[in-house]
Amino acid sequence: MEKRLISSYDEESDTFVGKVVGEHGYVADYGISDDIFLNIDKNNMPTSVFVRNASEVFNVSGKSLQDGNVRICISCNDECLSFRMFVENSEICSLRRRNDFGIPSLQYLMDCNI
Repeated sequence: MEKRLISSYDEESDTFVGKVVGEHGYVADYGISDDIFLNIDKNNMPTSVFVRNASEVFNVSGKSLQDGNVRICISCNDECLSFRMFVENSEICSLRRRNDFGIPSLQYLMDCNI
């Protein structure tokens, strides 16, 4: 499934937010890693990503996070959640963790260029 992403980075608070166009709010947010939170809707589908201390978490400059070419890939099965984030086609984050969230099996792409 592919969805259009709107992303923003606040340099003052070092916060990155990526939100799916047309989604309003969320029913739960899950900490999938230190300072990375995945927000989901009532159907357990991703709606947005929130990252505190983003330049430190991703080990990139704030200027890089202001780039408009952001892509987030989320894949899930009953056991594992995989989160990957790209800026200008360079992977800046890749993590896997146990799917304790009830997110259904899916391949989900949030992309600013859709």
